[in-house]
Amino acid sequence: MPWVRIISALIAIPLALIAIAFGGWGFTILFSLLIYLGQQEYFQLARSKGAEPAVKTTLVVSQVLLIVCQMKPEFADAVLPIAGTFICFYLLFQPKFATIADISSSVLGLFYGGYLPSYWIRLRGLDSHISYPWQLSEGCVFVLLAFACIWASDIGSYTFGKLVGRTRLSDISPKKTVEGAAFGLLSCVAVALTGAYYLHWSAWYFTGGALGLMIGVASLLGDLTESMMKRDAGVKDSGQIMPGHGGILDRADSYVFTAPLVYYFATILLPLLPSNSFL
Repeated sequence: MPWVRIISALIAIPLALIAIAFGGWGFTILFSLLIYLGQQEYFQLARSKGAEPAVKTTLVVSQVLLIVCQMKPEFADAVLPIAGTFICFYLLFQPKFATIADISSSVLGLFYGGYLPSYWIRLRGLDSHISYPWQLSEGCVFVLLAFACIWASDIGSYTFGKLVGRTRLSDISPKKTVEGAAFGLLSCVAVALTGAYYLHWSAWYFTGGALGLMIGVASLLGDLTESMMKRDAGVKDSGQIMPGHGGILDRADSYVFTAPLVYYFATILLPLLPSNSFL
């Protein structure tokens, strides 16, 4: 199984890097496909619990949201309540009376499966007059650094947890250990600090450490949240699309809660620090 995981990763990582490098519609189209597949897996989990969510409507409005993020990102937040309204209207006029579970699973599918991941498109679209290495845009730098942090966290926690993990982290995910989670978080912070130093961020030890902690914790919470949904649905994997990794949600759960945190770190927190400041 580890070799299958490695081979799948060797295929997926170059594709991700190419999409990040090109940005624009290429990045958006790839993310749109992943979000579509991930939402299908989520709705399968919801159906297994007896809910009847508005699948088609949610999938359509989610794709509209992603298009808006690419074309007019400043309007993206306005799409969420409008999309939620459409979902409720659809369920309201169905022959079968919709339940609270139908409505909540539909809205969660929009929020968890579409809205939160859409921040990656917004993040990749960032651009500034700051000169980054190799003439990379601001958005490209932040997405690459965030992905590198998540990969470091995943690899660190998996490897160290296999080697020395003894203390169970949570009953939600029995295979996760405190030792693995701690080493994954340290690996994430180390990568973020390295990136902050070479990018010459103000107070790099503070900004890099803060970014690493945010990504590490959000990545772990995203993983546990998806595990909680699978456990409730009584399945081991959300799908089988990626050999050795399971489904899209199994592989992308660490990215869901991370995206908005990195976006607002880049657009709000980092600009608040004056250039060459030391804390």
